[in-house]
Amino acid sequence: MITLGTRGSALGLVQAGMAEEALRAAWPGLEIRRRVIKTTGDRRTDVPLSEVAQAGGLDKGVFIKELETALQEGEIDVAVHSLKDMPSVLEEEFTIAAVLPRASVRDVLITKEKGGLKGLPEGATVATGSVRRRRLLQSLRPDLQVTDSRGNVPTRIRKLHEAREIDGLLLAQAGLVRLGLLDGGLVKSEGKEAYAEELDEERFVPAAGQGAVALEVRTGDAGTGSICEAVNDEESMLIVRAERSFLALLGAGCETPVGVIGKVARKDDPGARPGDLLMRAVVFEDGESEPLEGAVSGAGKNAGGLAARLLAELKRGGEPGN
Repeated sequence: MITLGTRGSALGLVQAGMAEEALRAAWPGLEIRRRVIKTTGDRRTDVPLSEVAQAGGLDKGVFIKELETALQEGEIDVAVHSLKDMPSVLEEEFTIAAVLPRASVRDVLITKEKGGLKGLPEGATVATGSVRRRRLLQSLRPDLQVTDSRGNVPTRIRKLHEAREIDGLLLAQAGLVRLGLLDGGLVKSEGKEAYAEELDEERFVPAAGQGAVALEVRTGDAGTGSICEAVNDEESMLIVRAERSFLALLGAGCETPVGVIGKVARKDDPGARPGDLLMRAVVFEDGESEPLEGAVSGAGKNAGGLAARLLAELKRGGEPGN
Protein backbone atom coordinates (compact mmCIF):
# COMPACT_ATOMS: atom_id res chain seq x y z
CA MET A 1 0.00 0.00 0.00
CA ILE A 2 1.13 3.52 -0.77
CA THR A 3 -0.29 6.91 0.20
CA LEU A 4 -0.48 9.73 -2.33
CA GLY A 5 -0.51 13.34 -1.17
CA THR A 6 -2.18 16.06 -3.23
CA ARG A 7 -3.50 19.58 -3.04
CA GLY A 8 -7.24 19.83 -2.59
CA SER A 9 -7.96 22.04 -5.61
CA ALA A 10 -10.15 20.65 -8.36
CA LEU A 11 -7.14 20.35 -10.64
CA GLY A 12 -4.99 18.81 -7.91
CA LEU A 13 -7.60 16.11 -7.30
CA VAL A 14 -7.92 15.35 -11.02
CA GLN A 15 -4.15 15.01 -11.31
CA ALA A 16 -4.05 12.74 -8.26
CA GLY A 17 -6.70 10.61 -9.97
CA MET A 18 -4.52 10.44 -13.09
CA ALA A 19 -1.58 9.23 -10.99
CA GLU A 20 -3.71 6.63 -9.24
CA GLU A 21 -5.11 5.32 -12.53
CA ALA A 22 -1.63 5.01 -14.04
CA LEU A 23 -0.23 3.26 -10.96
CA ARG A 24 -3.12 0.78 -10.79
CA ALA A 25 -2.70 -0.03 -14.49
CA ALA A 26 1.00 -0.71 -13.94
CA TRP A 27 0.50 -2.53 -10.64
CA PRO A 28 -2.86 -4.35 -10.57
CA GLY A 29 -3.97 -4.92 -7.01
CA LEU A 30 -1.86 -2.08 -5.59
CA GLU A 31 -3.68 -0.46 -2.68
CA ILE A 32 -3.55 3.32 -2.91
CA ARG A 33 -4.74 5.82 -0.33
CA ARG A 34 -5.11 9.54 -0.96
CA ARG A 35 -4.39 12.33 1.49
CA VAL A 36 -5.39 15.93 0.73
CA ILE A 37 -3.00 18.55 2.08
CA LYS A 38 -3.57 22.31 2.04
CA THR A 39 -0.48 24.27 1.05
CA THR A 40 0.62 27.83 1.80
CA GLY A 41 -0.35 28.85 -1.72
CA ASP A 42 -3.84 27.40 -1.25
CA ARG A 43 -4.42 29.21 2.03
CA ARG A 44 -3.29 32.65 0.89
CA THR A 45 -5.34 33.57 -2.17
CA ASP A 46 -5.80 37.19 -1.13
CA VAL A 47 -2.36 38.41 -2.25
CA PRO A 48 -0.03 37.78 -5.23
CA LEU A 49 2.06 34.62 -5.12
CA SER A 50 5.29 36.62 -4.92
CA GLU A 51 4.05 38.24 -1.70
CA VAL A 52 2.97 34.85 -0.31
CA ALA A 53 6.48 33.52 -0.89
CA GLN A 54 8.14 36.54 0.73
CA ALA A 55 5.82 36.54 3.73
CA GLY A 56 6.41 32.85 4.38
CA GLY A 57 10.13 32.89 3.68
CA LEU A 58 9.51 30.68 0.65
CA ASP A 59 11.44 31.96 -2.32
CA LYS A 60 10.40 28.75 -4.08
CA GLY A 61 7.54 26.27 -3.92
CA VAL A 62 4.55 27.88 -2.18
CA PHE A 63 2.44 24.97 -3.44
CA ILE A 64 4.77 22.15 -2.37
CA LYS A 65 6.21 22.87 1.10
CA GLU A 66 3.51 21.11 3.10
CA LEU A 67 3.49 18.14 0.72
CA GLU A 68 7.24 17.73 1.10
CA THR A 69 6.91 17.99 4.88
CA ALA A 70 4.37 15.15 4.78
CA LEU A 71 6.80 13.14 2.63
CA GLN A 72 9.64 13.83 5.01
CA GLU A 73 7.60 12.72 8.03
CA GLY A 74 6.33 9.56 6.34
CA GLU A 75 2.68 10.66 6.29
CA ILE A 76 2.60 10.13 2.52
CA ASP A 77 4.78 8.10 0.15
CA VAL A 78 4.25 10.06 -3.06
CA ALA A 79 3.50 13.76 -3.61
CA VAL A 80 1.60 14.59 -6.81
CA HIS A 81 2.50 18.01 -8.23
CA SER A 82 1.97 20.22 -11.22
CA LEU A 83 5.62 20.18 -12.23
CA LYS A 84 5.71 23.88 -13.08
CA ASP A 85 5.01 24.62 -9.38
CA MET A 86 8.18 22.85 -8.28
CA PRO A 87 11.54 24.59 -7.74
CA SER A 88 14.20 23.75 -10.32
CA VAL A 89 16.48 22.28 -7.64
CA LEU A 90 14.99 19.96 -5.03
CA GLU A 91 16.36 19.28 -1.58
CA GLU A 92 18.60 16.18 -1.60
CA GLU A 93 16.05 14.13 0.34
CA PHE A 94 13.46 14.40 -2.46
CA THR A 95 13.41 12.96 -5.99
CA ILE A 96 11.09 13.19 -8.98
CA ALA A 97 10.54 9.49 -9.63
CA ALA A 98 8.17 9.85 -12.57
CA VAL A 99 6.47 12.28 -14.92
CA LEU A 100 3.15 11.32 -16.49
CA PRO A 101 2.70 11.84 -20.25
CA ARG A 102 2.78 15.59 -20.77
CA ALA A 103 -0.31 17.44 -21.93
CA SER A 104 -0.39 20.66 -23.96
CA VAL A 105 2.22 23.21 -22.91
CA ARG A 106 0.27 26.17 -24.28
CA ASP A 107 -1.33 29.07 -22.48
CA VAL A 108 -4.88 30.12 -23.29
CA LEU A 109 -6.38 33.59 -23.34
CA ILE A 110 -9.99 33.50 -22.17
CA THR A 111 -12.11 36.53 -23.13
CA LYS A 112 -15.72 37.61 -22.76
CA GLU A 113 -15.87 38.71 -26.39
CA LYS A 114 -14.64 37.09 -29.60
CA GLY A 115 -11.38 38.15 -31.19
CA GLY A 116 -8.68 36.82 -28.91
CA LEU A 117 -5.55 38.84 -28.19
CA LYS A 118 -5.81 40.98 -31.31
CA GLY A 119 -9.47 41.70 -30.62
CA LEU A 120 -8.98 43.12 -27.13
CA PRO A 121 -9.61 46.88 -27.20
CA GLU A 122 -6.83 49.28 -26.31
CA GLY A 123 -6.45 49.55 -22.53
CA ALA A 124 -8.34 46.32 -21.84
CA THR A 125 -7.54 44.48 -18.60
CA VAL A 126 -6.27 40.89 -18.47
CA ALA A 127 -5.90 38.88 -15.25
CA THR A 128 -3.08 36.46 -14.46
CA GLY A 129 -1.22 35.22 -11.40
CA SER A 130 2.00 34.58 -13.35
CA VAL A 131 4.80 37.12 -13.77
CA ARG A 132 5.91 35.27 -16.91
CA ARG A 133 2.48 35.61 -18.51
CA ARG A 134 2.28 39.24 -17.40
CA ARG A 135 5.59 40.17 -19.02
CA LEU A 136 4.93 38.21 -22.23
CA LEU A 137 1.52 39.81 -22.59
CA GLN A 138 2.92 43.28 -22.05
CA SER A 139 5.65 42.66 -24.64
CA LEU A 140 3.02 41.71 -27.24
CA ARG A 141 0.40 44.30 -26.26
CA PRO A 142 1.98 47.16 -24.24
CA ASP A 143 -1.36 48.98 -24.23
CA LEU A 144 -3.08 46.34 -22.11
CA GLN A 145 -3.54 46.56 -18.34
CA VAL A 146 -2.67 43.49 -16.27
CA THR A 147 -4.17 42.65 -12.88
CA ASP A 148 -3.42 39.85 -10.45
CA SER A 149 -5.56 36.71 -10.35
CA ARG A 150 -5.53 34.05 -7.62
CA GLY A 151 -7.63 31.02 -6.75
CA ASN A 152 -8.33 27.69 -8.43
CA VAL A 153 -9.25 27.48 -12.10
CA PRO A 154 -13.08 27.59 -11.76
CA THR A 155 -12.79 30.47 -9.28
CA ARG A 156 -10.67 32.53 -11.66
CA ILE A 157 -13.11 31.94 -14.51
CA ARG A 158 -16.01 32.94 -12.26
CA LYS A 159 -14.20 36.18 -11.37
CA LEU A 160 -13.76 36.93 -15.07
CA HIS A 161 -17.51 36.72 -15.60
CA GLU A 162 -18.37 38.65 -12.44
CA ALA A 163 -15.85 41.50 -12.72
CA ARG A 164 -16.97 44.05 -15.30
CA GLU A 165 -13.51 45.65 -15.27
CA ILE A 166 -11.72 42.44 -16.36
CA ASP A 167 -11.77 41.61 -20.09
CA GLY A 168 -9.55 38.53 -20.23
CA LEU A 169 -7.82 35.80 -18.25
CA LEU A 170 -4.66 33.78 -18.92
CA LEU A 171 -4.54 30.11 -17.88
CA ALA A 172 -2.73 26.91 -18.86
CA GLN A 173 -4.50 24.86 -21.50
CA ALA A 174 -3.61 21.59 -19.76
CA GLY A 175 -5.58 22.48 -16.64
CA LEU A 176 -8.64 23.53 -18.62
CA VAL A 177 -8.60 20.26 -20.56
CA ARG A 178 -8.09 18.10 -17.48
CA LEU A 179 -11.04 19.78 -15.77
CA GLY A 180 -13.22 19.30 -18.85
CA LEU A 181 -13.80 23.04 -19.24
CA LEU A 182 -12.40 23.55 -22.75
CA ASP A 183 -14.80 22.78 -25.59
CA GLY A 184 -13.24 23.78 -28.89
CA GLY A 185 -12.97 27.56 -28.84
CA LEU A 186 -15.14 27.92 -25.74
CA VAL A 187 -14.54 27.64 -22.02
CA LYS A 188 -17.65 26.35 -20.27
CA SER A 189 -17.81 26.65 -16.49
CA GLU A 190 -20.70 26.87 -14.04
CA GLY A 191 -23.24 27.31 -16.82
CA LYS A 192 -21.43 30.23 -18.49
CA GLU A 193 -19.34 30.45 -21.64
CA ALA A 194 -16.29 32.48 -22.63
CA TYR A 195 -14.06 32.46 -25.68
CA ALA A 196 -10.66 30.72 -25.73
CA GLU A 197 -7.61 31.42 -27.89
CA GLU A 198 -4.61 29.07 -27.80
CA LEU A 199 -1.41 31.13 -27.72
CA ASP A 200 1.45 29.96 -29.92
CA GLU A 201 4.17 28.52 -27.68
CA GLU A 202 6.89 29.90 -29.98
CA ARG A 203 5.86 33.46 -29.10
CA PHE A 204 4.13 32.91 -25.77
CA VAL A 205 6.76 30.60 -24.32
CA PRO A 206 5.41 28.43 -21.47
CA ALA A 207 6.83 27.80 -18.02
CA ALA A 208 9.30 24.97 -17.48
CA GLY A 209 7.37 21.77 -16.88
CA GLN A 210 4.01 23.27 -17.85
CA GLY A 211 1.47 20.56 -18.66
CA ALA A 212 3.42 17.86 -16.78
CA VAL A 213 2.41 16.00 -13.60
CA ALA A 214 5.28 14.88 -11.36
CA LEU A 215 5.44 12.13 -8.75
CA GLU A 216 7.87 13.08 -5.99
CA VAL A 217 9.23 10.55 -3.46
CA ARG A 218 11.79 10.35 -0.67
CA THR A 219 15.23 9.83 -2.20
CA GLY A 220 15.99 6.77 -0.09
CA ASP A 221 12.63 5.06 -0.67
CA ALA A 222 13.72 2.64 -3.39
CA GLY A 223 10.51 0.60 -3.20
CA THR A 224 8.14 3.48 -3.85
CA GLY A 225 10.54 4.91 -6.39
CA SER A 226 10.44 1.68 -8.39
CA ILE A 227 6.65 1.61 -8.26
CA CYS A 228 6.47 5.15 -9.65
CA GLU A 229 9.15 4.61 -12.28
CA ALA A 230 6.83 2.09 -13.95
CA VAL A 231 4.50 4.94 -14.99
CA ASN A 232 7.23 7.37 -16.06
CA ASP A 233 6.95 8.77 -19.59
CA GLU A 234 10.54 8.81 -20.83
CA GLU A 235 10.13 11.51 -23.48
CA SER A 236 8.31 13.85 -21.10
CA MET A 237 10.97 13.27 -18.43
CA LEU A 238 13.75 13.96 -20.94
CA ILE A 239 12.23 17.26 -21.97
CA VAL A 240 11.31 18.57 -18.52
CA ARG A 241 14.73 17.60 -17.16
CA ALA A 242 16.34 19.85 -19.77
CA GLU A 243 13.90 22.69 -19.07
CA ARG A 244 14.50 22.46 -15.33
CA SER A 245 18.26 22.30 -15.86
CA PHE A 246 18.02 25.62 -17.69
CA LEU A 247 16.11 27.16 -14.77
CA ALA A 248 18.68 25.85 -12.31
CA LEU A 249 21.58 27.33 -14.30
CA LEU A 250 19.72 30.61 -14.58
CA GLY A 251 19.04 30.59 -10.83
CA ALA A 252 15.34 31.13 -11.53
CA GLY A 253 12.58 30.62 -8.98
CA CYS A 254 8.86 30.06 -9.52
CA GLU A 255 8.28 33.83 -9.72
CA THR A 256 11.05 34.62 -12.23
CA PRO A 257 9.70 35.93 -15.58
CA VAL A 258 11.17 33.17 -17.74
CA GLY A 259 9.72 30.80 -20.29
CA VAL A 260 11.49 27.71 -21.63
CA ILE A 261 10.24 24.94 -23.85
CA GLY A 262 11.78 21.77 -25.20
CA LYS A 263 10.55 19.24 -27.72
CA VAL A 264 11.93 16.19 -29.49
CA ALA A 265 12.68 16.95 -33.13
CA ARG A 266 10.68 15.19 -35.82
CA LYS A 267 11.49 14.68 -39.51
CA ASP A 268 9.87 17.96 -40.54
CA ASP A 269 11.70 20.13 -37.99
CA PRO A 270 14.31 22.22 -39.89
CA GLY A 271 17.87 22.45 -38.64
CA ALA A 272 17.74 19.41 -36.35
CA ARG A 273 18.13 15.66 -36.60
CA PRO A 274 15.12 13.51 -35.70
CA GLY A 275 15.44 12.60 -32.04
CA ASP A 276 17.42 15.72 -31.12
CA LEU A 277 16.03 18.00 -28.45
CA LEU A 278 15.00 21.50 -29.52
CA MET A 279 15.00 24.15 -26.78
CA ARG A 280 13.85 27.75 -26.76
CA ALA A 281 13.81 30.29 -23.90
CA VAL A 282 12.83 33.87 -23.14
CA VAL A 283 13.94 35.75 -20.03
CA PHE A 284 12.86 39.21 -18.92
CA GLU A 285 15.47 41.27 -17.11
CA ASP A 286 14.54 43.95 -14.60
CA GLY A 287 13.35 47.13 -16.28
CA GLU A 288 13.38 45.63 -19.78
CA SER A 289 10.17 45.41 -21.80
CA GLU A 290 11.57 42.97 -24.36
CA PRO A 291 12.99 39.58 -23.36
CA LEU A 292 16.34 38.02 -24.09
CA GLU A 293 15.75 35.08 -26.44
CA GLY A 294 17.69 31.99 -27.42
CA ALA A 295 17.25 28.62 -29.12
CA VAL A 296 19.47 25.53 -29.49
CA SER A 297 19.26 21.89 -30.52
CA GLY A 298 21.32 18.84 -29.68
CA ALA A 299 21.38 15.40 -28.13
CA GLY A 300 18.61 15.20 -25.55
CA LYS A 301 20.51 12.82 -23.27
CA ASN A 302 22.89 15.64 -22.33
CA ALA A 303 20.24 17.80 -20.65
CA GLY A 304 22.71 19.81 -18.60
CA GLY A 305 25.00 20.56 -21.53
CA LEU A 306 22.12 21.57 -23.78
CA ALA A 307 20.70 23.83 -21.08
CA ALA A 308 24.12 25.46 -20.64
CA ARG A 309 24.34 26.10 -24.39
CA LEU A 310 20.87 27.64 -24.34
CA LEU A 311 21.81 29.98 -21.51
CA ALA A 312 24.99 31.03 -23.35
CA GLU A 313 23.02 31.63 -26.54
CA LEU A 314 20.47 33.69 -24.68
CA LYS A 315 23.16 35.85 -23.06
CA ARG A 316 24.88 36.44 -26.41
CA GLY A 317 21.59 37.53 -27.93
CA GLY A 318 21.11 40.06 -25.14
CA GLU A 319 24.45 41.81 -25.67
CA PRO A 320 24.55 45.11 -27.58
CA GLY A 321 25.34 44.64 -31.22
CA ASN A 322 23.99 41.07 -31.41
